[in-house]
Amino acid sequence: MNKLAVVILNWNGKDLLKKFLPSVVANSKQEWAEIIIADNASTDDSIAFLQDEYHDLQIITLDKNYGFAEGYNRALKNLKHSYFVLLNSDVEVSPNWLQPIYNLFEKDKNIAAAQPKIKAFYDKTKFEYAGAAGGFIDYLGYPFCRGRILDQIENDNGQYDSCKDIFWASGAALFIRSEIYQAVGGLDADFFAHMEEIDMCWRIKNRGFRIVIEPKSCVYHVGGASLPKQSSKKLFLNFKNSLMMLHKNLNPNSFYKIMITRMILDGIAAFKFLLSGEFSYFSAVFKAHLSYYKMIGKLRIKRKILIPYLISQAHKEIYSKSIIVDYYIRKKRSFTQIDF
Repeated sequence: MNKLAVVILNWNGKDLLKKFLPSVVANSKQEWAEIIIADNASTDDSIAFLQDEYHDLQIITLDKNYGFAEGYNRALKNLKHSYFVLLNSDVEVSPNWLQPIYNLFEKDKNIAAAQPKIKAFYDKTKFEYAGAAGGFIDYLGYPFCRGRILDQIENDNGQYDSCKDIFWASGAALFIRSEIYQAVGGLDADFFAHMEEIDMCWRIKNRGFRIVIEPKSCVYHVGGASLPKQSSKKLFLNFKNSLMMLHKNLNPNSFYKIMITRMILDGIAAFKFLLSGEFSYFSAVFKAHLSYYKMIGKLRIKRKILIPYLISQAHKEIYSKSIIVDYYIRKKRSFTQIDF
């Protein structure tokens, strides 16, 4: 049996599969690896294309579009591989991209998840927004990366070519032990899309496991294939999901202080959008908070279930200062300028 499953979740992505699947097939020829396509009830002719051009690949067909989180949960549920790779359909992989991270998993059982270095497909000199050279968050839950601070993306000059512990691994190319994926409950389907991998990685970190970036493995990501970067719907999901993630995973000692601070900062952001005439963004933040408030009862139950597994409470990969203040006030634009 193959030990590693590269699973690509597809929804109406025939054109992406035509463009990017050849690199995955060509560069994943290991006796211990298998490529699987999970289809979220596509209405284009993705399935027909795969059956004609890639008839040797396993296809898992889902009965409707479950989104990123639940789509993967259902696709991975019955797979028996030791390791999963959740790979976006808009990713080009490089030769030998699997071996370095596979080796890490085989050598260190405490490494639960990992990601390769993620660079921009259309400008391969730069890191890519969704993951870059490894993900972190600040103490208020704002995510950033080695190679990407908020919207400032760095050139890759080899400055982050070291294997390093990180807080979260990007869902664009997420390597994870299958037993850990199932033990922590997989991705939270209530997120639907965006930040669900950060939430899952936080649950993994709280159990005392390591998550790493291995830059010897490299992939190239288009990004924004499901929702444009400036989409109001994406803004809604990011604000809502960030609050949900914090509610579920925060250390009990800092829970109320951080949640109240985030409420205030979100209100400031919404007011700024309103003053700038960006009414769709203002509405997105307002609706995100309404959605979060409706979820509080359910989130309390989830938090109660997760608290007994909170083995590790102090994560050195959580930045103790504010990345927002660093960026806008202190004008710090690169990860090397952050005083970690």
